[in-house]
Amino acid sequence: MANTVLIVDDSLTVRMDLHEAFEDGGFRTVLCASGADARTAFEAEQFDVALFDVLLPDADGVELLRELRVHPRHAGVVALLLSSEAEVSDRLRGLRHGADDYVGKPYDAQAVVARSRELLQRGGDGPAERSVLVIDDSLTFREELRLLLSTAGYEVQTAASGEEGLRSAAARPPSAIIVDGVLPGIDGATVIRRVRLDATLRNVPCLLLTAADDYATELQILDAGADAFVRKQEDLAVVLAKLAAVLRKSTDTPLPAAGPFHGQVKVLLVDADRAFLDEAAELLREEGYEPVAAPDADDALAMLAVQPAGCVVLAVDVPGVDGLALCSRIRSVPGLRDMPVIGLGAGDALLDCLAAGADDYVRRTDGTNTLRAHIRAHIRRQQLHEQNRRIRDELVRRELEAAEERAARQVAETRAELVEELEWRNRELEAFSGSVSHDLRSPLQTILSFSELLLEEQTGREPTDLVLRIHKAAVRMNALIDALLQLAGANRGQIQRTEVDLSALAADVVEELRQRDPARHVDITVEAGMRASCDGELVRAVLINLVGNAWKFTGRTPSPRIDIGCGPTAFYIRDNGAGFPADRADQLFRPFGRLHDSSDFPGTGIGLTTVQRIVDRHGGRVWAQSEPGHGATFSFTLPDA
Repeated sequence: MANTVLIVDDSLTVRMDLHEAFEDGGFRTVLCASGADARTAFEAEQFDVALFDVLLPDADGVELLRELRVHPRHAGVVALLLSSEAEVSDRLRGLRHGADDYVGKPYDAQAVVARSRELLQRGGDGPAERSVLVIDDSLTFREELRLLLSTAGYEVQTAASGEEGLRSAAARPPSAIIVDGVLPGIDGATVIRRVRLDATLRNVPCLLLTAADDYATELQILDAGADAFVRKQEDLAVVLAKLAAVLRKSTDTPLPAAGPFHGQVKVLLVDADRAFLDEAAELLREEGYEPVAAPDADDALAMLAVQPAGCVVLAVDVPGVDGLALCSRIRSVPGLRDMPVIGLGAGDALLDCLAAGADDYVRRTDGTNTLRAHIRAHIRRQQLHEQNRRIRDELVRRELEAAEERAARQVAETRAELVEELEWRNRELEAFSGSVSHDLRSPLQTILSFSELLLEEQTGREPTDLVLRIHKAAVRMNALIDALLQLAGANRGQIQRTEVDLSALAADVVEELRQRDPARHVDITVEAGMRASCDGELVRAVLINLVGNAWKFTGRTPSPRIDIGCGPTAFYIRDNGAGFPADRADQLFRPFGRLHDSSDFPGTGIGLTTVQRIVDRHGGRVWAQSEPGHGATFSFTLPDA
């Protein structure tokens, strides 16, 4: 589907010229001759690019641009301003109010089309699917900015301090960060520096909010690593415009091939000699560059702060310009220091220029053609440097990826070896525990049998405390050995899956409990129709342990109740017994992990470990939920193989 461009200009000649150029470029056009027509189009049309003439019979093009930036459907549209007034002050006004670029008249229609297409490609899918992190300690300002960004289609995260913002960015990296310069704790500049040091965040565009109004502060902001800054006293629409601009610039677009340049390279000319500027500008337009004139250092710095140039030519022999100081200031800013700078003077000031940081020097007497040749050479050299840098970065990136892949492969191989050794050690330990358990059974059975005989001989009178303690210890040791053997069995061999009636299996377990402790009455319900593909003997052990625990921990409950059933995703055993702290549930499944005193609720401490091993072998999971005094629910899954 063709992109649509809105063209707003009161000149019929300009409208038709741009209409033909965009139509030849595959665009659909919407033509407006006035501000009123443009506002109607805002509501009736959907477009991707907007071109505004600054001077209209019934409106100001910059004001129309501001309205566009706060419009819910058009905030991310690529916007260009057209004007015959190409002074820096006019450019700054347009760029600060949301323009993506400023095209001075006379213009090359094909270049305007090419620039629009480039900005569209950089913009990708636009900001509607992007997230923004706003860091500001003022709740009022945060909410105001959040509402503005949300209306423009952004997803917004907020933070009240730099530390909170960094944590939020680390947990969920945003597409861009807007941070206040003054914050409690670390300030906004420090936040940006830390973002730039984080490998996962260093490419996230950052806008810093400042109340300062001096260029020194702006340079410090850029030096901290900010992509742009916004003065708080400016209209919030500027935030939308600069955000859209840095998001587009953050897209890694390829540089044009080396050779003749056509169109969009800007050359900033800083000189008070108007006649020389006009002559140089005309030659640069013929070459395909776009000249931008600035009469002094302040205007030049303001221009570079919002829109870097491909090359800067500055006069060093005009007191009002102070070109040497300007050159030094440009070289001190990270985002500008690599930009080619050419000094221009009447005398032999080459050494002074180079000492100040200039790349070259041209005498005025050499003429504008010589200056044009120097500009062309430096821009080409800069382009080749950028291409080589990108090639180096790509090679480094590939080498890092290869190193990461090798490291990941080595880690995987080492992990596999460790797992294999661990499994072997585990099998040895299981065999040992099984052997020891069997070896313990013979002497234990002797102790248990003789203690029972002693108890029988004392029928009719109270057994001695010593005999009771021996018998109780033997019973506990026997239960512990049974549990160890069961745990070893849960870890050994393959499961044998069959279709099992879990309802019937649970009913059998409940009946065994009732026969073992006939004096107790526990209200137990077993849901009918529960079935699963599993190893019946192993799952029986699961039910014995879980239902047995529920029976034990309801021992002090006035009206004990146990429910055995199946929910939407898992089987469960629920009781109304003693319960336990919810935050300690994982501790239950560790070997010998206990949350209650053994004198209150005796047990081996191995049963739930056995349950977890059996469920794991079936490819399922087991978990527990509880609160002290409010019972417990144990849930487990038995997925099909």
